[in-house]
Amino acid sequence: MPHTRLSVNINKVALLRNARGGNLPDLIQVAKDCEAFGAEGITVHPRPDERHIRYSDVPLLKQIVSTEFNIEGNPTERFMKLVLDNRPDQCTLVPDAPDALTSDHGWDTLTHAGFLRDIIAQLHQADIRVSLFIDPVEKMIEGAKAVGADRVELYTGPYAEQFPENPEKAVADYRRAAAFAKEIGIGLNAGHDLNLKNLPFLLKEIPHILEVSIGQALICDALYYGLRNTIQMYLRACQPISA
Repeated sequence: MPHTRLSVNINKVALLRNARGGNLPDLIQVAKDCEAFGAEGITVHPRPDERHIRYSDVPLLKQIVSTEFNIEGNPTERFMKLVLDNRPDQCTLVPDAPDALTSDHGWDTLTHAGFLRDIIAQLHQADIRVSLFIDPVEKMIEGAKAVGADRVELYTGPYAEQFPENPEKAVADYRRAAAFAKEIGIGLNAGHDLNLKNLPFLLKEIPHILEVSIGQALICDALYYGLRNTIQMYLRACQPISA
């Protein structure tokens, strides 16, 4: 069984850089190093206030990312221009409010079907794979398929919150949603609050997840273990578990 790919979200690296107004840490060098250390993708999520990734970072990253480049965000007019100008491998559409601290819910693919269908068509015309950030709800996954999305990214925040107390209960909705996604033939990603403790169990229960995007926990772990070691630890967590 193929392993789940690891995409490293470097937003928190940019946040640290922006705190002092200079270029430490060097975001571009960190992206290069993440790939050199084994990361199979680089993810960024530019927000309207540019509090971490700046819009000006994206063209520079596009030039140097040699694995898979994934841009996440709410498809505003400004965001869409950024994505279409830089043509990442994947665009993950997230229904964030402009002032959101972090992503905290998935798309209502039924209510916003017309809007999403138009946005996805624009991205497909530019040969960009499209993933929709989705709660583990079958009708929303079915709606994602109907509007033309290539993949859904399961919002795993609630899973991570429940995991310490009851892993089986935490994963139940995700297992059902993942089985449904597989049944209707839409690709499956996952992301949000995943870490070295809860990631292996999620992937054991849902081995056909194609890609996980991890930033906050990975960067926090790197403070203790170093970036190279931490990426290797997450890569091992993404390997399929032998029977």
